[in-house]
Amino acid sequence: MNTLTFATEDPSFTTQDPSFDSSLATADLEQERTWQQIVGPYARPHVGRATLSLATSVVPFLCLWVLMYWALDVSYLITLALAVPAAGFLLRTYILFHDCTHGSLLPGKRANAWVGTVLGWLVFTPFGRWRYEHAVHHATAGDLDRRFVGDVPTYTVAEYRSWSLPTRLAYRMYRNPAVMFGLGPIYAMVLEPRWAGISKPRIRRSVWVTNLALAAVVTGLCLLIGWRAFLLVEVPFVFLSGGVGIWLFYVQHQFDDVYWVRNDDWSYQDAALLGSSYLKLPKILQFFTGNIGLHHVHHLSAKIPNYNLQRAHDQETIFHGSHTVTFMDGVRATRLKLWDEDEGRMVTWRDVRGAKKHASPTHA
Repeated sequence: MNTLTFATEDPSFTTQDPSFDSSLATADLEQERTWQQIVGPYARPHVGRATLSLATSVVPFLCLWVLMYWALDVSYLITLALAVPAAGFLLRTYILFHDCTHGSLLPGKRANAWVGTVLGWLVFTPFGRWRYEHAVHHATAGDLDRRFVGDVPTYTVAEYRSWSLPTRLAYRMYRNPAVMFGLGPIYAMVLEPRWAGISKPRIRRSVWVTNLALAAVVTGLCLLIGWRAFLLVEVPFVFLSGGVGIWLFYVQHQFDDVYWVRNDDWSYQDAALLGSSYLKLPKILQFFTGNIGLHHVHHLSAKIPNYNLQRAHDQETIFHGSHTVTFMDGVRATRLKLWDEDEGRMVTWRDVRGAKKHASPTHA
């Protein structure tokens, strides 16, 4: 490999239906029935629970946005302090948007699509495009032969060693925490979602409708309060929520013995239960992250709404053997950079240097 490519569409992925259920086509039929029997009772959206989730996410976020603007006349330090809870509620809103893309927040496909589209405007993300790419992610997670759509680009040690020096440096820069979690939010939330990247007309429409809606909202707010005030309010919580969101997605599939295999050995169930972590957070952080830390449950069945994930984990023993990650484990996981196929684990740059030194011949 001579160039570093972060793909937006996998040509080998031929699923026409963007829903998550299509990924089960690779699973053994009898196993699929077993999974469905296990997750079925939890994969039932509830209007009341969904409404409560929206009320405890979107409403406080909008209220805090207004308070941050009012605080500009008092002290910008107050505005920055309010950006912390605002970022938390925006992150929680993103999880509800995520559930809508799976059709799991509310009963009914149309209700999820409408609510998800509006939530997408709040989190700067086109509903149709993200639904498609995230469905591909669920259908290919842990498959080394079908990487790079909807996931954190991860390469193998052998691939890295085959690259030219400029390509190695580009990848090392990309995997640097300061770039991934510092500059990453601007790219992932503000810039990258603005173009389609996929030829499907429905997805392109989703991107342009979102862009037009955002342009109208941003223009209106700038005319109402001024562009400077808008940026002073918007930028802090976009950086904060975006950085935390990228870290959450990172640690869900980046830990020492995560599941990565070639396509011939790939198993949907193993990819879900062995390739997705259980990020065990304090209750307050679990609230703001919408239970998404229970990622092993989510990947076995994306039809389980966020408000049922904890109950499914607690009551079903199939989920109890998954890899548990604490907050500090998640911080340490940012050191992991490449997948070592020979050792079957994620490795750090130091591991790669050590292995290269160990493999070099010694001279008397």
